[in-house]
Amino acid sequence: MNNNLKKELSNKFLCSQKFSQDIEKIVKESKINYIDAIVTYCEENNIEIETVSKLISKPLKEKLKNDAVQLNFLKKTTRAKLPL
Repeated sequence: MNNNLKKELSNKFLCSQKFSQDIEKIVKESKINYIDAIVTYCEENNIEIETVSKLISKPLKEKLKNDAVQLNFLKKTTRAKLPL
């Protein structure tokens, strides 16, 4: 009973894990980048884009950052090491 309730609640309300899985699924099926996948997901589910920031997990955030760098939305960062 308790497990069924948890499943129903996670299906009704978004959690970061389910959100990330849905975004990964869209990226694999549609072959689009993560930024477009999040926008598409929000449009299909009538969710404001500003509200999904708290649902983005750390791995998804890294993938978003990588897409943004490739699309020149963010500058590439180099982590130079100091000579020893």
